[in-house]
This record gives sequence, structure tokens and C-alpha cells, in this order.
Amino acid sequence: MTIATTFDRTLTGVPTALARGRGGGGPAPKRIVVAYGFWIFILSDMIMFSALFAAYAVLAGNTAGGPTGAELFNLRNVFIETMCLLLSSYTCGIGVLSAERVQPTLFLVFAIFTFALGAAFLFIEATEFASMAAKGAGPSRSAFLSSFFTLVGTHGVHVASGLVALVYLVAQVLVKGLRPAVLRRLLCWSLFWHALDIVWVGVFTLVYLMGGH
Repeated sequence: MTIATTFDRTLTGVPTALARGRGGGGPAPKRIVVAYGFWIFILSDMIMFSALFAAYAVLAGNTAGGPTGAELFNLRNVFIETMCLLLSSYTCGIGVLSAERVQPTLFLVFAIFTFALGAAFLFIEATEFASMAAKGAGPSRSAFLSSFFTLVGTHGVHVASGLVALVYLVAQVLVKGLRPAVLRRLLCWSLFWHALDIVWVGVFTLVYLMGGH
């Protein structure tokens, strides 16, 4: 009897439920598959933002004789919008925990707070962009401003899409209740929202704190 034959007979004797390497045990639970796929999406997004951060770091000093960050940035407003986004991450977490505990009313309350804080963040950012453009400091003025608007604007688009997704999820909770499929979507959305907070901490540090004085 060869070693290969002995090994094959040993594997044949393993219960099907344990022999996952041989196709047994069935597919992974949907919750795990969805979470795995969403983590891949989050990581790909982080790679994109890493490239934008790198571009900004290289181009930040290329003002072409135009205004610098220290001349344009209002750190007081930036601090307020930062606090709005960080607080929205907190209310988002409490809301998702409420949903997992099947407390739809609490979830809806914290979802409203999260939306309001996210919308306030976008309003302050849009006001900043409009003010800069009015001063002739649009994205075409210099390489510094091009990289600034691309990095900060891309993050803003992500926040806006997150708010749209939140409205959709709230509608699903109202229509379908807190069933498992809806909870999976809520958990994925919360991962996305927390990831945006992490990116913004990098923006706040690299762009505003380091470039604002």
C-alpha cells in the first residue's frame, strides 16, 4: 500500500462537515461573505485616498505665486466641521448598536443626528470651497489648489454618498424592519462611515494643521 493511498483513505474517513478543503461543509454564512467583500471595498478606497494624499504632499508647495494654505484656510471653521464628523461617527455607532438590539426608535433618533451632523460638515466644506473660489483660488489656480480640491472634494463626495445611503437604509428600516439583511447593510454602512472619519483625521492633520500656518 502506498503512502498516497493511505493518505487518501484517511481523508475519505473525515466527516464531510469537517472536510472543507474537499468541498464539504457548505458555503460560508452570508454575513461573513458580505463583510469580507465590503472590507475589500474599504481597503480599495483607502488605497485611492493614499494616492491622493501622496499627490497632495508632493504638490502642496507648488502655489505658482498664488495663495498658500495659511492664507486661505479658516482653522476655526475646519475645527467645527471636524467635530461634526467625529460626533457623527459616535452617533452612527450608537445607532447601529440600537439596531442590533432591535430598538428601531433609538436607531431612527441617532440616524437623524448622524445625518444632521454629516450635512453640517458638508455645508461648512461647501462654504469654504465657495469662499476660496470667490477669492480666485479655484482648482485651476495652482497645483497646490488642484491637489487640495481633489483630495478634500473626493472625501466630501464620499460623505454625501454616505448620507444618501443612510436615507435609503432608514427607509428600509421603516418598511422592512430590522431583519438580518437590513442589519447587514447597516453594519457595512457604519464601517464606511467610520472609515471616512479616519480619512478626515489624515486630511485635517496633513492639509489643515500642517499647511494652515
